[in-house]
Amino acid sequence: MMDRRAFIAGTLALLVVPLAAEAQAPRRIARIGVLSAGAASDARVEDLRRELLELGYVEGQNLSTTYRWADGRLDRLPELAAELVAGTPDVIIAIGPAVWAAKQATSSVPIVIAFSGDPVSNGVVSNLARPGGNITGFSYMSTDLAAKRLELLNQMLTAHSRIAILYNPDEPATAPEMRQTEAAARTIGVTLYPLAARRVDDLEALFAAAIRERVHGLLVFTHGFAVLHQGRIIELAARQRLPTMYGWRDFVRDGGLMSYGPDLQVIIRRAASYIDRIVRGERPGNLPVEQPTKFELVINLKTANALGLTIPPSVLARADEVIQ
Repeated sequence: MMDRRAFIAGTLALLVVPLAAEAQAPRRIARIGVLSAGAASDARVEDLRRELLELGYVEGQNLSTTYRWADGRLDRLPELAAELVAGTPDVIIAIGPAVWAAKQATSSVPIVIAFSGDPVSNGVVSNLARPGGNITGFSYMSTDLAAKRLELLNQMLTAHSRIAILYNPDEPATAPEMRQTEAAARTIGVTLYPLAARRVDDLEALFAAAIRERVHGLLVFTHGFAVLHQGRIIELAARQRLPTMYGWRDFVRDGGLMSYGPDLQVIIRRAASYIDRIVRGERPGNLPVEQPTKFELVINLKTANALGLTIPPSVLARADEVIQ
């Protein structure tokens, strides 16, 4: 015969589980808009969906998501942002350079910045601690990390290196990151060679030009353009045997040489929590714009070997992750 106390405990457990799940997320449908300068295949958006599911948001039950993708065409973002705003969502998630279009489209619909290089210097918010207005979110500090990335790449190369910089001049995060990179180059004695790319078709000629100029390495500004064309950039860097520094570990996992930056999974997890808090009624202007506190140096040894590059012990010792 079943123990009476075990039966009661089991029955209570069956009751508590659905109650806990029900309390985890609002019962009403949360209407979310996603605005991205990239493509529908953006892995970061899939990660965000997964984190929202962990918080109890299920598409078609208590979540309705509308997506707008610019596929790299930044000029389309204002139109796409206006379409999202017209649907009166509870919150808009703006990824990368899309934040500017979202900001211009509405001053009332809450906006969560999923990734932004430097939202204060870019003029997105005036204050990180209390941004006010309808915008909050997360910075991956690309501007602040520019000098460190250049320094680490330079340590991998010869003294007085000549380093190419791959960037899209139309992206808002480019100008402040370039200023910091140029200042760092003057300090450590590096010569920079700019590679301005607006279209994926520009890349092959730019890489060829970098080789003609006898550059020793490449620093990629890891903004929307680089993310959208990640595979092509990694392919060309390998073909031209060009040691390359990126901002995110994804590039190194897929064959790039090295990266230095924050753990994007942590940022995505926090972004999902901000969405949840806003849906529940908190004001975005009262939520601080958060910055990462930990940065990771990731190195791909297989890629280094393919390039005939020996990683200096001083750099290898600083690596948080080494991909064999």
